[in-house]
Amino acid sequence: MTNFTSSPMRVGILGFGGLGQAATAVLAPKREMLWVAAADQKGYAYSATGLDRDRCVAVYRDRGSLGYLEPNGTLSNQSIEELVKTAPDVDGYFLALPNLPNNFMASVARQFIELGWRGVLVDAIKRTSAVELLLELQDDLQQAGITYMSGCGATPGLLTAAAALAAQSYTEIHSVKITFGVGIANWEAYRATIREDIGHLSGYDIERARAMSDAEVEALLNETNGLLKLENMEHADDIMLELAGICSRDRVTVGGIVDTRNPKKPLSTNVQITGRTFEGKISTHTFTLGDETSMAANVCGPAFGYLKAGIQLHQRGIYGLFTAAEIMPQFVR
Repeated sequence: MTNFTSSPMRVGILGFGGLGQAATAVLAPKREMLWVAAADQKGYAYSATGLDRDRCVAVYRDRGSLGYLEPNGTLSNQSIEELVKTAPDVDGYFLALPNLPNNFMASVARQFIELGWRGVLVDAIKRTSAVELLLELQDDLQQAGITYMSGCGATPGLLTAAAALAAQSYTEIHSVKITFGVGIANWEAYRATIREDIGHLSGYDIERARAMSDAEVEALLNETNGLLKLENMEHADDIMLELAGICSRDRVTVGGIVDTRNPKKPLSTNVQITGRTFEGKISTHTFTLGDETSMAANVCGPAFGYLKAGIQLHQRGIYGLFTAAEIMPQFVR
């Protein structure tokens, strides 16, 4: 593994849609990380000296795959497998992938295990049941020498970690309430993310949302004026806080509004942690994200902070599955 105190951590990104491209923008000014690898459904790109973000985005926009990037791209129907074999020196990957179907992220983790790769994987997974599937791989990940950081976006992720920290003021946690507002100027840049959100709506599930055509998604958004109002979501913050010993999952609620036609947040994103202090007083801590920070900033920034923390653990020989509520991210300069 690379010692990041002397040379940059070598980072790959799986998935090059809206979130993956945003991740490269977050990485661009970082001195401690070097973006060397990326994969999409149809191909991959690798450069030991670093990939050029502008060229990659242009090629993906114009031709639909990084596999067309000259001279660093390769077209492939097995892009993840071939990339991992081509680039064994990558320290860690951010899985900027849609978890569609719900076992997809677990299947990707299994793929890394079977390939014999050793390093750090970070996801921004949302669903409780998806984390439960990853937990079934805990022993396999540990034996494979993989440090897997799950639920490391905004929520779950940044807000879950804030809740775990704020809980220290209390002797008993009564509730954790997460409310988010997301603004997206063009939903088509985040097709998979929007489908995941639709899967939380009443009358929908993840498979129905996955099967929707773009025209069907557009029709639904026309009916709702572009807004997705989500309540009592199956969100992995609950299992993560339970695993961290903060509170039982039934005390965690998550909901919010996604505006698919306006980059401005429809409401402020926050987490409220209510509990009883040792003096017997009931109090609520509130942690609010700045309205000016985008979804991409609040997801990708923490993801790379957790990637750095994961690399620290990996270098110490600590492998297996961890969540954002158990490990604090490290600031990446």
